[in-house]
Amino acid sequence: MIIITLIVASSIGWFFSTLAGGGSPLILLPALGLFLDATVIPPVLTTGMLLGNGQRMGMYWQDIDWECTRWYLPGAIIGSVVGAFIYSRIQLQWLPLVIGVFLLLSALNQLFQGKNPFFKIRIWYFFPAAIIYALLSALIGSTGPMLNLFYINYGLVKEPMIATKSAHMVIVHIFKLIAYGAFGVLHLPYLGYGLLLGLAAWPGNYLGQKVLEKISQERFKQFVMLFVALSGLLIIWRERGVIL
Repeated sequence: MIIITLIVASSIGWFFSTLAGGGSPLILLPALGLFLDATVIPPVLTTGMLLGNGQRMGMYWQDIDWECTRWYLPGAIIGSVVGAFIYSRIQLQWLPLVIGVFLLLSALNQLFQGKNPFFKIRIWYFFPAAIIYALLSALIGSTGPMLNLFYINYGLVKEPMIATKSAHMVIVHIFKLIAYGAFGVLHLPYLGYGLLLGLAAWPGNYLGQKVLEKISQERFKQFVMLFVALSGLLIIWRERGVIL
């Protein structure tokens, strides 16, 4: 039952995240929560995300923006190490709620600004953005599609966004796993769950690629913004116990 649940959740999560530019952990986290304690989920999810994004990186290799990635790399390393160190020392239960509110407000701000809601992102912005994303991701396992609007505002849409973001996620997750191991919070008996999630990502990635080819750039942008808002709402609902 565990194997079937995780395979189905992973395939569905990676399919829809292709069409919306990310967000598979929003399906994977609740699925893992059915079987694992919250304290061991971040390394497990990181393993699955590394494999799933590695698949995507290979599928969309020709669309990766390497100049953007060169700026992202050092920030991802710094954020991953610092975030994993903090995770090994303390648990910040309120942090997912803050991220959920941020995602919701960011998406609503974009949706209600009119026909051209996108602001200009300079390439060097990816350095501090990578630090923040990797740090928060290491602390709670996933931050949802936190940087999706960031990529779109830089000019990456559809395949270039999926490709470049996947390359960035591979970088983040590699250094997160290294840091988790170095700080003693990489629970090897549980990593089989992560491997299962990663292997089960292939059907979702493959089908998502076929459907993505038929979607226009404007429709893709709308999907991204709506999914960011939905992600924020789901995270807030999941963390409602913190508010109560």
